[in-house]
Amino acid sequence: MAAMAPGGSGSGGGGVNPFLSDSDEDDDEVAATEERRAGLRLGSGGGLDPGSADSLSPQDPVALGSSARSGLPGEAAAAAVALGGGGETPGRLSIDAIAAQLLRDQYLLTALELHTELLESGRELPRLRDYFSNPGNFERQSGTPPGMGAPGIPGAAGVGGAGGREPSTTSGGGQLNRAGSISTLDSLDFARYSDDGNRETDERVAEHEVPLQERKNYKSSPEIQEPIKPLEKRALNFLVNEFLLKNNYKLTSITFSDENDDQDFELWDDVGLNIPKPPDLLQLYRDFGNHQVTGKDLVDVASGVEEDELEALTPILGNLPPTLEASQTVQNSLLVQKLEDKISLLNSEKWSLMEQIRRLESEMNFLKNEHFAISAICDSVQPSLDQSSHKDSEDSEQNPVTNSSDKGQNKDIHLSKSDEVDSTIPKENFPNSFPRREREGMPSSSPSSKNTVHFDKPNRKLSPAFHQALLSFCRMSADSRLGSEVSRIADSEKSVMLMLGRCLPHIVPNVLLAKREELIPLILCTACLHPEPKERDQLLHILFNLIKRPDDEQRQMILTGCVAFARHVGPTRVEAELLPQCWEQINHKYPERRLLVAESCGALAPYLPKEIRSSLVLSMLQQMLMEDKADLVREAVIKSLGIIMGYIDDPDKYQQGFELLLSALGDPSERVVSATHQVFLPAYAAWTTELGNLQSHLIPTLLNKIEKLLREGEHGLDEHKLHMYLSALQSLIPSLFALVLQNAPFSSKAKLHGEVPQIEVTRFPRPMSPLQDVSTIIGSREQLAVLLQLYDHQLEHEGTTGWESLLWVVNQLLPQLIEIVGKINVTSTACVHEFSRFFWRLCRTFGKIFTNTKVKPQFQEILRLSEENIDSSAGNGVLTKATVPIYATGVLTCYIQEEDRKLLVGFLEDVMTLLSLSHAPLDSLKASFVELGANPAYHELLLTVLWYGVVHTSALVRCTAARMFELLVKGVNETLVAQRVVPALITLSSDPEISVRIATIPAFGTIMETVIQRELLERVKMQLASFLEDPQYQDQYSLHTEIIKTFGRVGPNAEPRFRDEFVIPHLHKLALVNNLQIVDSKRLDIATHLFEAYSALSCCFISEDLMVNHFLPGLRCLRIDMEQLSPEHEVILTSMIKECEQKVENKTVQEPQGSMSIAASLVSEDTKTKFLNKMGQLTTSGAMLANVFQRKK
Repeated sequence: MAAMAPGGSGSGGGGVNPFLSDSDEDDDEVAATEERRAGLRLGSGGGLDPGSADSLSPQDPVALGSSARSGLPGEAAAAAVALGGGGETPGRLSIDAIAAQLLRDQYLLTALELHTELLESGRELPRLRDYFSNPGNFERQSGTPPGMGAPGIPGAAGVGGAGGREPSTTSGGGQLNRAGSISTLDSLDFARYSDDGNRETDERVAEHEVPLQERKNYKSSPEIQEPIKPLEKRALNFLVNEFLLKNNYKLTSITFSDENDDQDFELWDDVGLNIPKPPDLLQLYRDFGNHQVTGKDLVDVASGVEEDELEALTPILGNLPPTLEASQTVQNSLLVQKLEDKISLLNSEKWSLMEQIRRLESEMNFLKNEHFAISAICDSVQPSLDQSSHKDSEDSEQNPVTNSSDKGQNKDIHLSKSDEVDSTIPKENFPNSFPRREREGMPSSSPSSKNTVHFDKPNRKLSPAFHQALLSFCRMSADSRLGSEVSRIADSEKSVMLMLGRCLPHIVPNVLLAKREELIPLILCTACLHPEPKERDQLLHILFNLIKRPDDEQRQMILTGCVAFARHVGPTRVEAELLPQCWEQINHKYPERRLLVAESCGALAPYLPKEIRSSLVLSMLQQMLMEDKADLVREAVIKSLGIIMGYIDDPDKYQQGFELLLSALGDPSERVVSATHQVFLPAYAAWTTELGNLQSHLIPTLLNKIEKLLREGEHGLDEHKLHMYLSALQSLIPSLFALVLQNAPFSSKAKLHGEVPQIEVTRFPRPMSPLQDVSTIIGSREQLAVLLQLYDHQLEHEGTTGWESLLWVVNQLLPQLIEIVGKINVTSTACVHEFSRFFWRLCRTFGKIFTNTKVKPQFQEILRLSEENIDSSAGNGVLTKATVPIYATGVLTCYIQEEDRKLLVGFLEDVMTLLSLSHAPLDSLKASFVELGANPAYHELLLTVLWYGVVHTSALVRCTAARMFELLVKGVNETLVAQRVVPALITLSSDPEISVRIATIPAFGTIMETVIQRELLERVKMQLASFLEDPQYQDQYSLHTEIIKTFGRVGPNAEPRFRDEFVIPHLHKLALVNNLQIVDSKRLDIATHLFEAYSALSCCFISEDLMVNHFLPGLRCLRIDMEQLSPEHEVILTSMIKECEQKVENKTVQEPQGSMSIAASLVSEDTKTKFLNKMGQLTTSGAMLANVFQRKK
């Protein structure tokens, strides 16, 4: 005890705080606190210190005398004398300090007697009440006796002279933590579970109202640790949620997950700790007693270790006997623990002081903006009290940074003055004291009011104390956070913003997720106008985390708010406050949140500093484009990149933009590629045009990449990349045409005056997006109309002299494109289609005059269509390339007037004639027919071309026409087939040349495959029958080969009756005839085609009679041929024959089942077998039977 009672040497002989360590006394801040606490001590002469009578705290209920209370136990009195000052007249200690000393020294019976006496006198002491109502304080009394320290270090707790202190004892009588293991009814805090806001925040606010020294003692307690860290909170959240799920608290778990929507409770790695997942809560609880704890941790239930005691402990360890001497490691760990505790304490104290300063400053501003009136109660107090109150108020304004207890004295001035009237009424009797506004004197009802508001005084002679006691029954509370806010009505813009900044973080979590967007205006307004940067940052963080997974409409609301915020605050604050919120969520686990980030970058682009646009924002979008796996997010990134390209003005970023463009065009998602063509590419093209790089870099680079692809793709062209580059070129056509118009010789003459000519609706191809509309690029449809009129006049009458941008198109772009076209594979339908669409858009965009005078002549010069070139290898070579179909379908189809159609018909007739006469491959002509045949508008035109071939004098041309009908039949409607196609084919089938007749067979087969008209099918059947049964064709090997190939191709898809009555029987006959073939090469050729036809038909339903009479005999004939000519085919044929025979046998054994096929019955048998096998696997439980009928996922 002596060690803890050095005695005060001041003139007042003040008492000593038993909980104040040496290190704390040396602290300047604590010293200042001690001076302020002088009002709680008695002077040497027994007089009343200023301010001592102002306290109604139950922790200082001493009488206004100089001797101890008569009711105090002897031990407590002795302790009070021992702990007194060093003056002649000992200072009086508070009962709370005496109670703390009794508990610390384990004088529990004495403390219980003191608690009983105080309870009977109506002045219950919270420290004693909490101690004796907590069963946890009596669970380990058999552990360490008083004066003993940790195990292994006897007396360690007593080194400081007074042992440890109780865990949560504070010098102001703060509440003890209740035991966690056993709960009693009187220890349950039901207010904890109320839904009035966030209790954690309430406790945090209340903490700032505790005096500084009390907070230090409170936080240095071993059981009250430093504030929880974010990672610790996430780990505990995970374990708690796991516990709830394991114990079937599912609804509670769902609610808990919603309240912690920033955490994924299904994945431990989401916590962020680089350690394995710990055991569950139950295991941790059961294992808690097995942990080894340090000497500082193992203390009495009601005692702790002060930091000064740690300092005193270290040197004494060196003086212990050798058997008890602690190792250097223990000393180091104690020192490290002490320093860590002190750092934590100072950090928490720093934050609390900063918060207190901020709150006090806001209250000062509030007080300066208001005029206070004298309350009704204050009016009944003597003028001297009014003067004292005014003086104290001024003192509080001059010393804004005071602890909470001092501030409480100044605010409760009316109550403290009433002590002089009736000091016997304890504060405990006023649980519902006046709200802060009442104590501050009721500010005026309107901020604009300049006069003090006066209230009517009652003509009564009641004492102020009686008035206060009477008003205490009005159930008002300003002690809580919410009560404080309610009682202090804001009446200025700044105070409103401060209030909203304090309240919104508590409101948002309690609003339904589906309706949280209703808070967006409030959050944004507060974030715009709030004076504190930290609060603004918190509000914007709430905005971006408002909804766990915002849908499209909710994201639009948030983006609208962000743009409104940006317009209001300017670029500097947008960069400093909004962008960090985007950056934080760039890798969020939910795609909706990343989508919000991507969309925000584009929406905020106009309001950011230009340096940030081309650096930070561009880098963020680039990262998301490269790394994000969600198609929707990358699509939004592309759109935002397009917006950025519309605002960027740093030429050094051009190359980076081009790389991003190529990356976007090659994205595997169709959505991303589409967004690239609609937004990013047009915006980038506009910037490229401004830089002068469209014709010098962008288009030439894409063309070079296409040429490189064609060079490298001789053995296999990458059609996907070709499509990528060519589609990009196609999207650049509007920008190229706009450049040509804007740089034309007449551009300076284009003035809007008089009547503006109208643009034809079909003048331009339909754009993919508004950004590809030429009128949008130029500026307006009227301006474009004027330019187009001048453009056509210039081309028709004045030429292109001096028109550099157009000359580049004519002299460089077109020749390079035509050269590329000649290199692509004509059999690649996709490539032909892509280039055809490109030339069509190019010609339609640049106009008819340009097409007729600049494009067509260059193609015609290369093709040189004339019969003189029939024997010329150069001429024949170019006619077999893709140049023919692309010129026919991409250039000649741009305009559909009569003269244009005639030009197209003449071109196709010339190509068909030249290719036929020169015995060249017909691939280029076929490609033209396929591309044009896809559009019904050209069917009549193509039939006209074919009829020209039907009546041509050359059998070669007629043969070509017959083969072209096969390509046309599938797309032409049946009326045209009946009226135009079949008559032409029948005409050709009676042609003098056998080759022409044979050439009609594939077309007849295609008609059988696609047409359903009975009469038409009968006509075709008769014609094919004449080919097979007419004796003149008996030895026509080529005809038989063509018919077998056609049957194999169309048989599976033909009308069943035609297949059963015509195809299969005739194949049987052809197989029989082939057995008699003398020439082995012809026999093998026919047999090979028969094998392919039978393989295709074996998949069809074949009736039993047909199988027995024709199909199986035909296969056996074919096997005879293959045994001699192709043994490998013979093995397969044997297997097919056995399978068919098995089907027939199964069919014979079974009962007749109507028209069910053998194949169908076999399928049924297989299904039954699989089902029974599956049932046989179910050996454990009948409940598993349901699994059999579940659909596979």
